[in-house]
This record gives sequence, structure tokens and C-alpha cells, in this order.
Amino acid sequence: MLHLLLAGLWAFSRPTDPPCGDQSQGVVAFVDVTVIPMDRERRLPGQTVVVRGDRIVELGPVASVKVPEGATRVEGKGKFLIPGLAEMHAHIPGGQAADSAVERTLLMYLAGGLTTVRGMLGHPRHLELRARAARGVLLSPTIYAAGPSLNGNSIPDPAAARKAVIEQKEAGYDLLKIHPGVSRESFDTLVATARRVGIPFAGHVPTEVGVAHAIESKYATIEHLDGYIEAMIQEGAPVTAEQSAFFGLNLGEHLDGSKLPALVEATTRAGVWNVPTQVLLENLVLVGSSTELVKRPEMRYVAPEMLAQWAQVKDGMLAETGSTPESARRTIEVRRHLIKALHAAGAGLLLGSDAPQIYNVPGFSTHRELESLVAAGLTPYQALETGTRNVARYFGTERETGTIERGKRADLVLLDADPLVDIRNTTKRAGVMVRGRWLPQAEIERRLGA
Repeated sequence: MLHLLLAGLWAFSRPTDPPCGDQSQGVVAFVDVTVIPMDRERRLPGQTVVVRGDRIVELGPVASVKVPEGATRVEGKGKFLIPGLAEMHAHIPGGQAADSAVERTLLMYLAGGLTTVRGMLGHPRHLELRARAARGVLLSPTIYAAGPSLNGNSIPDPAAARKAVIEQKEAGYDLLKIHPGVSRESFDTLVATARRVGIPFAGHVPTEVGVAHAIESKYATIEHLDGYIEAMIQEGAPVTAEQSAFFGLNLGEHLDGSKLPALVEATTRAGVWNVPTQVLLENLVLVGSSTELVKRPEMRYVAPEMLAQWAQVKDGMLAETGSTPESARRTIEVRRHLIKALHAAGAGLLLGSDAPQIYNVPGFSTHRELESLVAAGLTPYQALETGTRNVARYFGTERETGTIERGKRADLVLLDADPLVDIRNTTKRAGVMVRGRWLPQAEIERRLGA
């Protein structure tokens, strides 16, 4: 059953128009809008933001910024402009997926206001997608591409690990993706080779590695908070880390919360980032029944056969993992404490939901992850940071992205309500701009067949 959690959602239930080729759109002006620049927690009401090509060229009060003649005028009164969001644990179709499925998946991310995606299960075709998106000939978020999975089968020994790292670096991938099953010896060779050739590594924490060594080895990002729960098992508990099932859902009743601060301090000291994907676990064991989840609006985009598979996974999750409802809830609670503690300590958090995945639909699930972060104790502004300013810090692109400022790339989302009041307002979109191309909500819905 759990193999479905590694499968993508490549079949959608509605067609879409083919993406247009040229994404340049001249000059666009957002007039009398409240800007949430994300440089710090504040609102700038009554602003005009002028975009020329793919750059923000003017930003200031309505009275002092003139709308250029011939510009596309977007009325912003009563609306809020935020930087484009990032999905930092995305999946993009690979393998034999049809081009139409690939392009539709990317469009769905973009339709949700996600102007950057980090693909976390790589395929050679993703490199061409990345280039096409960067050139503006594919209607898509900016793409960062991980290489193909590095796991116990693909790198069974140190020699294979060394070879795989060098090949993925030479191919041009942005990072390495680690999955379970990697031996400690192969992992250490992977790390040494990655440092030598200059490519970051991220992903799951193999059992033989453990989160303490993963932190010492300076993962770029640990995904799913993997390994942390296992590191908090009580001394003398009747279970071991090797018996963990699906990120420790079966371990909740055997956790020692006093171990959390040391893990947080080590993470912060090492500069390791985390992508919690909290919504993935909450969908499976905390939020609603399969009958209730299938009624979410975004499920209309999911093929019926996939929904049936998802229901099977959710309905059997506790039995499959050997968990009790109490254990699963306790694990979710500890993960929430961990998220809040990591943030409070200054450890980097990044926004990611693991879409497409169980009840995680591209363009929708990232916003549900924002809700999960707020439920863990972050403020709406702090949650938004994980998908905007923090992403720029992580990639080292702060001069280009992450905030709304003159000279930065025009990746923007126009909202009908204030997300600093209620994080759910990020779903109330009036349109999305990616690299200067303005997509009003009506056009997005037409393209999606909504």
C-alpha cells in the first residue's frame, strides 16, 4: 500500500489549452493595491507596482507613480499583492508521462500561485523542462530539478554512490535526492563526493544514517522531518528506530520530548533546512475521513481511479503501520512542536507539501501546508516566509526573488483578501504573475477547464 506514497498523480480529469509560447507581456501596472513585500511584517496600502518585461521597475504610492501609457492596468483596490510562492517538495511527471500530463501538472502548480517548484524525484526530461521554463517558452513555475533517486537499490555500495553523484552533477541537476535504504558506508561516500564536485544533497534520512549523522553531514534540506521522531524514542522503549513505520506514526506513545531541544540546537548550528510536508501526514491520520476528503474542491482534478487508491491508503494507514489512533496523533503533535521549535531557534523552514501525493493536489496542497504550519504555532507571516523570503535565502537568490522590491523578478500573486489576517486567504486569488506574464484568474480557470 505505501508504495502509492511514492507514486505521482499524472492523470487529471479535465483537459487544458496548450501553453502559449511567448510569455513576455510588455508593461503591467497593479494600481492602488496593498503590497505585502515580505521584507518584514508590514502592509503598504495604496501602492502602484509597475512591471516591465520580467522585472518590477516601479513601486510607490499611487499619487507618485504614473501608469505608463499603453500598460495593462490591473485594478488593485481592496486587493493584496504578495511574492510568488514556492513548492519546495514538488513532483513533476517523468518516465513515459505524456507531454500533456507534464504541462498540465506545471500549469496547476502555477495556477495555485506557485512561481517556483523544486522537483524532488528527478528524470532527464526535467532538465529540458527547466530550460524551457527559464526561456519563457513553457507556461510553468521556475524549476529546480533533483536527480533520479539515490536509494539502496540505485547505490548499493560506495563505488555506485560515487559514480551516481558524479554523473548527476555532470548532467546538470540542481541537487541529489536521497531515499531510504542507503547504507552508512554508501552515504558517507555520497557526501564526500558531493562536497568534492559541488552539488547539494537532500531528502529522506536512511535508517543506517540517522538524523544526528544527517545533520552533521549538512543535508541541504531534510524532507518530511525524516529521522527526528526516531531520534526521540524513549530509553528502554519496546520499539526501535528500525521498527518505525511511515515517519514514526507507530512510535508516538514511546517518544521522549526532552530530546527535542538538542535536535533543534544541532540542526540550527549545522545550518540544515527542513521541509516538513506536515500536511501529508495530517491528511492521512488527522484530517477527516476518505469520504470527507474526496469532497474537497480540488479533487475534481483527480482521476477517479487515483481517488480510489488514495482512499485505500488512508483507510488502511493505521493497520498498515501498526499504529493506534493515539500513537498517530501523538506523533503529529510532536512534529508540530518540532516545527515551532525549529522556527523559534532560527533553523530554516521551507514550504513544501509533497504534491502530487495522497490528497495533495498541485496548486492546492501547498496552501493546506501553510494552514498546517499555522496550526503548528507559526503566525501567517511566518508561514508565508517559508514560501517566499526563506526560499530566496536558501537558493541564494535574494537579489532576484523572495520579496517585492524594485528590480526584482516579477513573480507575484494578487489576492482578494489579506493573508496576514487569515492564512487561508492565499487561496482567494485574483491572478498570478510569473516572470512578468500576467494571468488573470479567469484565464487560469479557462486553461484548467474549471
